[in-house]
Amino acid sequence: MDATKTSGKKMLPTLAISTLMLMTFGNLGTSMAFSLQSANMGRIFQTLGADPTKLGFFFILPPLAGMVVQPLVGFFSDKTWLPKLGGRRLPYLILGSLVAIIVMCLLPNSGSFGFKASNALWFGAIAILFMDLSSNMSMQPFKMMISDMVNDEQKDMAWSWQTIWGNIGGVVANLFPFFFTAIGVVNVASAGQLPASVKISFYVGALLLALSAGFTIFKVQEYDPKTYAQYHGIDENGEKLNMFQILKRAPKVFWTLGLVEFFCWAGFQYLWTYGTGTVAQNIWHTTDVASAAFQNAGNWFGILSAIETVTAIVWGLMITKLNNKTRKPVYTLGLILGAIGFFTLATTHSQAISAVSFVLLGIAWVTMNAIPFTILTNALDGTNDGSYMGLFNSWICLPQIIASVASFALYPMLGNFMPHMILISAILFVMGAAAVWVVKETSVEHDASN
Repeated sequence: MDATKTSGKKMLPTLAISTLMLMTFGNLGTSMAFSLQSANMGRIFQTLGADPTKLGFFFILPPLAGMVVQPLVGFFSDKTWLPKLGGRRLPYLILGSLVAIIVMCLLPNSGSFGFKASNALWFGAIAILFMDLSSNMSMQPFKMMISDMVNDEQKDMAWSWQTIWGNIGGVVANLFPFFFTAIGVVNVASAGQLPASVKISFYVGALLLALSAGFTIFKVQEYDPKTYAQYHGIDENGEKLNMFQILKRAPKVFWTLGLVEFFCWAGFQYLWTYGTGTVAQNIWHTTDVASAAFQNAGNWFGILSAIETVTAIVWGLMITKLNNKTRKPVYTLGLILGAIGFFTLATTHSQAISAVSFVLLGIAWVTMNAIPFTILTNALDGTNDGSYMGLFNSWICLPQIIASVASFALYPMLGNFMPHMILISAILFVMGAAAVWVVKETSVEHDASN
């Protein structure tokens, strides 16, 4: 690759497809950690004795951690260059992965240390907090490297591969409890403890996180500061801004995309919080968390989550080559299909229909995780990309926090019936689909080349 270019123009090189795949591969393990966490949080805390009317409390800590950690990782990694530890973004991946691996081994044992129920719940909540802190730290570098190294023509492909690898990890992680149960691992446990099938799932996930993160760490070479500045057409020793100044200069799409993301992530927050309970109530007709029926519902929710991620992989491959004319219509379509998926999940009593629901949710998931990041990174000029990527994560975390707080009033208001919370998700996704048309795409790279 030739680093020589005309000063002032953003003109990143075209990368080999294999490079794009390697750059994003480590997201497989990080997403596996997130998938095990999101698919099992409701099961874990209900098994530990959490009051269903207060379940939303335990889902506030993870997004709150993300709102703090990801902007800081972005801000400081913009100013970091540690070639012996990988460069600009990879040192944060190393640290985050190490902590996540440790916490993944502790979390499923929250009820196994002899604590009374209330202390076990607090231990679990703190473990979830640290798991999300570390997972956010390890996930953010994958996002920032795409903004750092990939040109506009390849970003749809890069973000799709980012999501594809993550969804492959999600498929494997979500199938773990079902698989281990099928081969004879115990799927029930004494009151206040998690089944061995869940514990082993987390242990194996920690091992695969170590392997996949290590693969990216040793195979990816980030641009040094001089080459980075040349490719982005910026001054290597440019203006130094604080976080508030950076936010004040954010491109307009940072805010309009944030509105769309707000509706989407609030909707998925209710799926993670109430999805297992909805499946148990609608299909297994139980609310008894100690029953075999509830644990079977938990395993089926893992299967549904795997169906979601398989669909996301297929849909991700289909949207690798979008353009300015097709991107917003496909964005809208994905969110509308997601709304239909939430509605059918909330109302069906059939396992087969619930599987169809998660096919639609898989389309929505890859749509909301790939397309907005392409639109955002196209509008960034390279000077503070890590900070903007981290700050944009607030549009992922803030709606989860607000949704969780709102659930304290909504859940009782809707009759303490978990499927009703999933209907709220359907409404939120319709609103998100409408908000897509407020977004106006721009491209620093293309504008600079004109």
